[in-house]
Amino acid sequence: MENISSTAYLSSLPELPGVYQFFDSSGRIIYIGKAKNIRKRVSSYFNRSHYDSAKVRALVSRVADLKYIVVYTESDALILENILIKKHQPKYNILLRDDKTYPWIVIKNEPFPRVTTTRRYENDGSMYYGPYTSGRLLKALLDLIRQLFPIRTCELNLTPKNITSGKFKSCLEYQIGNCLAPCIGNQNETDYLNNIDAIKKILEGNLDAVLGLISNEMTKAAQELKFEQAALLKERLRLLQNFQAKSSVISKGINAADIFTFLEIEGHAVVNFLKVSSGVVVQSYNLQIKNIVDEPIDDIFSQAILEIKERLNLKSTTFLVNINPAYQLSNIKYHIPKQGEKLKLLKLSLRNAEAYIKEIIRNEERANPQTRIQKYLEQLKRDLQLPELPVVIECFDNSNLHGTNPVSACVVFKNGKPAKKEYRHFNVKSVTGPDDFASMREVVYRRYKRLIYENKNLPNLIVIDGGKGQLSSAYETLKELHLEHIPIIGIAKRLEEIYRPGESTPLYLDKRSMSLKLIQNIRDEAHRFGITFHRRKREKKNDTSILEAIPGVGKKSVIKLYTHFKSIENIKRASLEDISKEVGPKTASNIVSFFKKI
Repeated sequence: MENISSTAYLSSLPELPGVYQFFDSSGRIIYIGKAKNIRKRVSSYFNRSHYDSAKVRALVSRVADLKYIVVYTESDALILENILIKKHQPKYNILLRDDKTYPWIVIKNEPFPRVTTTRRYENDGSMYYGPYTSGRLLKALLDLIRQLFPIRTCELNLTPKNITSGKFKSCLEYQIGNCLAPCIGNQNETDYLNNIDAIKKILEGNLDAVLGLISNEMTKAAQELKFEQAALLKERLRLLQNFQAKSSVISKGINAADIFTFLEIEGHAVVNFLKVSSGVVVQSYNLQIKNIVDEPIDDIFSQAILEIKERLNLKSTTFLVNINPAYQLSNIKYHIPKQGEKLKLLKLSLRNAEAYIKEIIRNEERANPQTRIQKYLEQLKRDLQLPELPVVIECFDNSNLHGTNPVSACVVFKNGKPAKKEYRHFNVKSVTGPDDFASMREVVYRRYKRLIYENKNLPNLIVIDGGKGQLSSAYETLKELHLEHIPIIGIAKRLEEIYRPGESTPLYLDKRSMSLKLIQNIRDEAHRFGITFHRRKREKKNDTSILEAIPGVGKKSVIKLYTHFKSIENIKRASLEDISKEVGPKTASNIVSFFKKI
């Protein structure tokens, strides 16, 4: 067939909404995508001179054939893509993983439905509620349901034919009053299903409707002089009111809402769904997303919303969201709240998503503590286009006060963690006045001249705390030492721009990216280490000036005093006898008298 990456072939594609499929040379589908405009979307894969993602580059290199299906609307494209992905499971499509380890309450799709729990969600026509991250809440709900309504727990097939034929006998649950024995015809299906409808309302959080229903039935039973039935209904009413009192009311101003939020932290993406009914959160559901070929966030958000809507059988026509999905579902409206109660609910959903991501990260780190660090370093390598993994990173920072007491600091990070034993301070020797560029040239030269002389390993990446000027000074020094092959960057504080030698335009990393956070962490540590050294040196100089103001105390005396007492505070607290041992009784007397006066 014609080369699908050719301009002629791409220009022949329709400019209509639809779904496209990429095939490899063996005829296997490797990727399925949706598009508002098939030609523009497909062309975007092949008209690039550079690929930011290695996975996208690998995908494109394997595409041997293309097929597409034109549909009427964006909504149709989204739904068809979802169906085809589930059917074919292509290698490069996003993976949607839900929190299946949490239990659900399920109302089975069967005659006289059972109400039970499961950890496996199946498309079997049953009604699923959950999942429940709190086992205590799950147990409380089931206990309440079983106290309120006599429902069966057996697995018998209660078809009308089996019941009327007398195939079954009543069990112990009937004898102790937990079940009305529909298996032997003691309870008709209409009465049983009324109880199931009330249970559904409880699980949906609509407690007020159930309370009203039970209250009306209780009043009716009392009026008909059915006092035992009225007493039973009164007890049910009390149990339900107690449960409602313990429920956490989240929003008094909003009765019902369906909220979807997308959140990505440290490469982990999650869509959280939160359902509010009667002002109470009755359902929270998380869907983890593996974005294999870096699809746009709004695209995968659309797909995740559709997936959750289908799995949970959602009926609402308005969804609160934190970002607008790329594709509009039929009869669904999206709203991004800006203030008020709806915004609070949106933030609550984001908190749930964040908690779930942190749980994923904790589990990964528990299984393999090095995984997280390795992931950060690999991301940094990609973002900075480094030739090798930056296992060893060194960072330089200058400190001075109006050109006085100039010092520099070098910190070393190995595998993303500070190697404090390898930190180094530098007293700047060849520079007078506030000249950051000259200071940087000196310390970089001294650092790497020594490493070369001692035949020690060189870093995989050098970070300079500063902009173009400091970076250029450091790079010129590396060239002088024939070390220009070592990657070096500068980070400017104001906008956190990343500068590289020979490039006039800075690199802007995502403010949320772990690459930038790692660079910032190293830069901040170099600044802390350098400023601490500078402050200590300045204080020591001030202390030296104070001592030399005392009669009889010269430079040699100062050296003796500091060698023994370590600090000016220790000298102040020392006795006349202790000071005399170092500088003689007359000078010691002058020192003690001096400090008593100040």
